[in-house]
Amino acid sequence: MKQLYLYPLMIIGLLLFANPASAQVSPPETSVSAKEVPIEGLSIFPNPASGQKVYINTKAGKSKKVEIYNVLGNNVLSAQLTGNELNISNLDPGVYIMRIQEGKSTATRKLVVR
Repeated sequence: MKQLYLYPLMIIGLLLFANPASAQVSPPETSVSAKEVPIEGLSIFPNPASGQKVYINTKAGKSKKVEIYNVLGNNVLSAQLTGNELNISNLDPGVYIMRIQEGKSTATRKLVVR
């Protein structure tokens, strides 16, 4: 009788303490952003933003295409800036992702609106 209890315990022990099969992990896919050239001297302020405007400055100071996405990935604001001032008065408080493009350079930043 004692042997009957011993076999299930041994099998459970082997299952619990055996080395798990190693999963083969493939390298991460290269996305377009990995090959993009960063925007030199990019600054976004105030962030967190509590007012109606956000200022986006770069070293080159060229015109910029700005897209803002909510956490669900929906585009909530698109603008073409010739200066550095972006009106965010239509955004509800929350966390957003900004995609900024200046010439061939692009950057992605988090924007918090209070």
